Amino acid sequence: MGLSEILRMALGSLGVNKLRSGLTMMGITIGVFSVIGVMTAVSALRGSIENGLSFLGSNMFQFAKYPVNGGGGDEEGPNRRRYEMRRDITLEEALRYQRLMEGIADVVCVKSFENNITVQARYQNRKTTPGITFCGSNEHFITANQYTIELGRNLGADDVEFARPVAVIGQAILKRLFPSESPLGKMIKVNERTYTVIGVFADKGSSFGQNQDAIVMVPLTRFLNDFGVARHTINIATQAPSQLLYNETIDKGITAMRIVRGLTPEQENDFELYSNDSLIATFAKVADVIAAGSFVISGIALLAAGVGIMNIMLVSVTERTKEIGIRKSIGARKASILTQFLIESVAISLAGGVLGILLGVAGGNGLALMLKASVVFPWDWAALGLIVCSGIGVGFGFYPAWKAASLDPIEALRYE
Repeated sequence: MGLSEILRMALGSLGVNKLRSGLTMMGITIGVFSVIGVMTAVSALRGSIENGLSFLGSNMFQFAKYPVNGGGGDEEGPNRRRYEMRRDITLEEALRYQRLMEGIADVVCVKSFENNITVQARYQNRKTTPGITFCGSNEHFITANQYTIELGRNLGADDVEFARPVAVIGQAILKRLFPSESPLGKMIKVNERTYTVIGVFADKGSSFGQNQDAIVMVPLTRFLNDFGVARHTINIATQAPSQLLYNETIDKGITAMRIVRGLTPEQENDFELYSNDSLIATFAKVADVIAAGSFVISGIALLAAGVGIMNIMLVSVTERTKEIGIRKSIGARKASILTQFLIESVAISLAGGVLGILLGVAGGNGLALMLKASVVFPWDWAALGLIVCSGIGVGFGFYPAWKAASLDPIEALRYE
């Protein structure tokens, strides 16, 4: 028998029991879907990491009271409480740090945020949705956070020094409050405080579901005067002069920060340092944990599916014992029987794998789109999935195929 005839007979046998074949391959589909879906989403997020997590400018690092994840995600646990027990970074400390870094770094951005989710901006009878980003900063905010000015001007050093009630707004605020007029010189209210609009940021888009254009920035000194120093800590972002001086600038920045915090040599840092690299590393750790979990789940599902394939193929051998006897009695070789049953096993496994890959890619990219990440097709993981499915088909289908090929034709013909 030629290979094409063996293939035709194998696929024809699967077509006779469509429901059984379909249910068997669903186990493979679930296993492949779980890992391909997760890895597609992770790959899409990794592809968008430059625009997503890398919100600091080039050669930037930042000091803050809390780590980037706010305390390990443990809102009520010991980690969170440990960070909350730290002293806030005050404006005086930030300004002293800025003086110590003169001649070392030209860009030192000091900023603080209002974390109240009810914050909204108003102009006349129009208002934004609650939850906009409202912050106080200095003239270096746009460099440290990769914003640009489209209309009007940026904050100046004088605005910060004299605590002027002025604001720079994002595109989302512009479209909501000033749909058909220039915002420059207009007075808006944020949490019942009045500010004059002096500039508008250029469009920056969204990152992981957060609209970066829904922002109002005012001078840090005015922000602290209006909303209180006691409940606001300062973040300090610093830009190294070049990539070559990056590590040296970080070391000098840590030293300056320890000085302004009044720490002795034996005391550990009571502040957090993070950069684009640390943000990427944090994401990578989370992604690795998610990937490991998906591998475990898919491994269990694929193992169960493999056992299911073996069971179904053994049942098929039993049902077709007489057929095998007839074929062998008229000259079918052992290799032909073995090949046919292996093809059936691999076909079930590959069909389930292909369906799992398609569903996984669709599901993973669907999640990525919800997080405003780009769509990807993980060719490497898809190829690996097909190889694994082929291996499962051969591995779990070999014993039933060998059993079928080893049947004695006389005994097979007597089987009822």
